[in-house]
Amino acid sequence: MNALEKISKFAGDSFSVWVILFALLGFLFPEGFTWIGNYISILLGIVMFGMGMTLSLNDFAEVFKHPVKVLIGVVAQFVIMPSLAFLLATVLNLPKEVAAGVILVGCCPGGTASNVMTYLAKGNTALSVAITSCTTLLAPFLTPALTLLLASKWLPVSAGSLFMSIVKIVLIPIVLGIIVKLIFKTGVEKSIKVFPLVSVIAIVAIVAAVISSSTDQLVHSGLLIFIVVILHNGLGLALGFFVAKVLKLDYADQKAISIEVGMQNSGLGAALAAAHFSPLAAVPSAIFSVWHNLSGSLLANYWARKVNK
Repeated sequence: MNALEKISKFAGDSFSVWVILFALLGFLFPEGFTWIGNYISILLGIVMFGMGMTLSLNDFAEVFKHPVKVLIGVVAQFVIMPSLAFLLATVLNLPKEVAAGVILVGCCPGGTASNVMTYLAKGNTALSVAITSCTTLLAPFLTPALTLLLASKWLPVSAGSLFMSIVKIVLIPIVLGIIVKLIFKTGVEKSIKVFPLVSVIAIVAIVAAVISSSTDQLVHSGLLIFIVVILHNGLGLALGFFVAKVLKLDYADQKAISIEVGMQNSGLGAALAAAHFSPLAAVPSAIFSVWHNLSGSLLANYWARKVNK
C-alpha cells in the first residue's frame, strides 16, 4: 500500500502534466483514445464516488460557522461563470456548438482541484471545500436550469435530461461514497490515500477521449476555443477575487473564492456536452481542464510566495 500511496501522491502532484500529456496524445493519436468516449460518464461517476468517500460532516461545518461566506462563494460561482460564458459566446460570435459547450462548463459547479489549489495558495481551504461541496450538491438543479436559460439560444437544451444525467453521474455516486464510508469507515480511511491516482487516470482519460473525438474541429477552431477558455478562466479568477474583496472578506477568503469561482468541474462539463450536445461542444471543457490546472497552479504559487515573503 505504501508504494501505491507514493504513486498516488506523485500522480496528484503532477496532475497538470498528465492532463497536458494525454491531451496531446489524444490529438496526435486519436484512434487510441476514441473508444474511451463510451465510458466518460462511468469514469466521472468513479471520481464523484471517490469524492463522496472523502466527505465528512467537518466539510460542512464551515457552512454553519460562516454561512455568509459560503453563500457568497456559491452565488459567485453560479452567477459569474455562467454570465461570463454567455457574454464571451455572444461578443465573440462563437459557433453554436462551441458556444453551448462554453456555457455548459460555465454552469458547472466548482472542481475539486480548487481545494488543492486553495491549500497551496495558503487560502481558506475549509471554505473552499464547503463551497465545492455545496455547488456540487446544487448542480443537478442549477446547472440544467442555467444551461437552459443561457444556451438554448444556440442549441436545443433538455433541462430534464441534463438533470437526470447529473443525478446519475454526480449525486448518486457521491451519496454511495458517503454510505460506503459510513459502513466501512476503517477500510475507506486506509484506501482513500490511493484514490487521487484513480481520479487522475479518470480525468486524463476523459480529456484524451474528448480531444481525440474532435481533432478535425480542433484544427479549425482550436485556437479560438483556447482563447475563450483563457479569458473565461482568467476573468472568473479576477472577478471572484474582486467580489470577495468588495464584500470585505479576509485575504485568505478572497483567495479561496477566487480559485473556487475560476476552476470548474470540467470533467462534468465534458461528460454532459458529449452526451447531450456533440463531441465539439465537449472540447471547451477538455481544454478548460488543461488550462485551469496550469493557471490555478501558477496563481497558487504566486500567492504562496507572497505569504512566505
